[in-house]
Amino acid sequence: MGREIKFSFVYRDMWQSSGKYQPRVDQLVRIAPVIIDMGCFSRVETNGGAFEQVNLLYGENPNKSVRDWTAPFNKVGIQTHMLERGLNGLRMYPVPRDVRRLMFKVKKAQGTNISRSFDGLNDARNLELSVKYAKEAGMISQGALCITHSPIHTVDYYVKFADKLVDFGVDEFCLKDMAGVGRPAFLGKLVTELKKKHPNIPIQYHGHTGPGFSVASMLEVARAGADILDAAIDPLSWGMVHPDIITLQEMLKDAGFSVPDINMKAYMEARALTQEFIDDFLGYFIDPSNHIMNSLLIGCGLPGGMMGSMMADLRTMHPAINMALRNNGKAEVSLNDLVVQLFEEVGYIWPKLGYPPLVTPFSQYVKNIALMNILSMAQGQPRFSNIDKDSWNMILGKAGTLPGKLDDEIIQLAKSKGFEFYTGNPQDEYPDALDSYREEMDKNGWEYGEDDEELFELAMHDRQYRDYKAGLARERFNADLEKAREKAGAPIIVTREVIEVPRFDAEAVQKQFPNAKPIQATVSGQVIWQIDVDDVSSAPVVGTKVNEGDTICFIQTYYGIEEVKALASGKIVQIETKQGDQVVKNQVLAYID
Repeated sequence: MGREIKFSFVYRDMWQSSGKYQPRVDQLVRIAPVIIDMGCFSRVETNGGAFEQVNLLYGENPNKSVRDWTAPFNKVGIQTHMLERGLNGLRMYPVPRDVRRLMFKVKKAQGTNISRSFDGLNDARNLELSVKYAKEAGMISQGALCITHSPIHTVDYYVKFADKLVDFGVDEFCLKDMAGVGRPAFLGKLVTELKKKHPNIPIQYHGHTGPGFSVASMLEVARAGADILDAAIDPLSWGMVHPDIITLQEMLKDAGFSVPDINMKAYMEARALTQEFIDDFLGYFIDPSNHIMNSLLIGCGLPGGMMGSMMADLRTMHPAINMALRNNGKAEVSLNDLVVQLFEEVGYIWPKLGYPPLVTPFSQYVKNIALMNILSMAQGQPRFSNIDKDSWNMILGKAGTLPGKLDDEIIQLAKSKGFEFYTGNPQDEYPDALDSYREEMDKNGWEYGEDDEELFELAMHDRQYRDYKAGLARERFNADLEKAREKAGAPIIVTREVIEVPRFDAEAVQKQFPNAKPIQATVSGQVIWQIDVDDVSSAPVVGTKVNEGDTICFIQTYYGIEEVKALASGKIVQIETKQGDQVVKNQVLAYID
């Protein structure tokens, strides 16, 4: 057999396509042993990025989520890794030095082994403390090279950037091809040069599939010497996420590499659980277009991970843009037209903005400028009439040095507004802040938490943490979910106290009701029974008056079989049983004729 290639599972990354939510901690805990049973992953990307923030948006404690999610992998020796944004930590704007330092201490204590650190501008200064603090906390420091395709992003550019990370003491490299626009041959050459200069530093490749290069890229980087490849599983592989592990394993095996076998029984179970999580509520927030690869992304270079939020923004702005076009006597545009127009506008302004790699948060900034340009032009105003504060900070150098030169048009616009360009170290602009957060916690009587993890969450996500503690986050999530379900025509939910039910005897039911039809529950896969009632007097319904012609369904719950009447013809009924204050999430659906 040839050289060994290892795989990393990017389950956390798969949920970026929702643009808002991810599985709850109870769901993650359920799927962890199944991922382990698959036997093909040496690593799992468990947290980082927006993971903690999303937990707070649910009204859940993110510290419990990280500890419970990483624990099963730690127990069997599968490495866990997180994603962090250098100067921005786990959020979209800069983080004070002492908060960054605490982050690595907390994440290591919670069970995260590897920190994948990236800077959206590839400014090495923003990663120096990430490497230092990760190693200080006992973590493996993986320095990411944000891959994009432009005249200035050459092999030599990336090798020089990697050299600086090595000087800081980085343990590994990651080629973070967040938009999947890295050309396969280019990536192969880059890996070859990195291995020549730093033969003992492992290289992990992370490439999204959106534009369609990813599988070819993975073969090229493997042949050039890459050690680990990021992969996903159905039903959230491909599209805007990552290639499926089955395809990668078979491709590399055929190419002569030594790759681990896949336990297909466990794969199918993980696949089913992922679909169950989608059916539970996540599917309401996943844009259908995120399941589709799109070569239009090659031109604009936007990452697939932001497609969910981008489409939400476009749908919000679409009416305003069309109204502006009507007011100016111009033809309206469809949503599809607007998508293409946005991609083209990003491609036009990106060089003018100094070619920032289109990764969080800079992909959002460039997209925001492009979208506001489209609105401004629809209103009869010039481009760059409306640039938000964060985007200006990027332009002015407050987040780091842009890779390329700003267009003279942008420079003159900044000067006309009296703005000054910043050339210092961005971290110096954000003083330590933990003492102020300690004062807030003491005032509110909040515990600092194990390893100061609650203090860290407040300092990193202060607004979301306050809403979580006040219970507002849970209220918003429930309202958000209710609206999404209503819009999608979701099941009617019936919640009631647990009742004593007799053991279900299928033979007895069929004997009593010869016309009973077994049907399949759409989520759990359990067989239930549907009966069209003609003889009302014999209908076996608990506590319900039945009218002639109604339909009876036997619903499987954790407490036995319940018999329910259809609420309305053609509707779906969903039963949640309640015991005290706790709702049992049996989530079994039944179609009613």
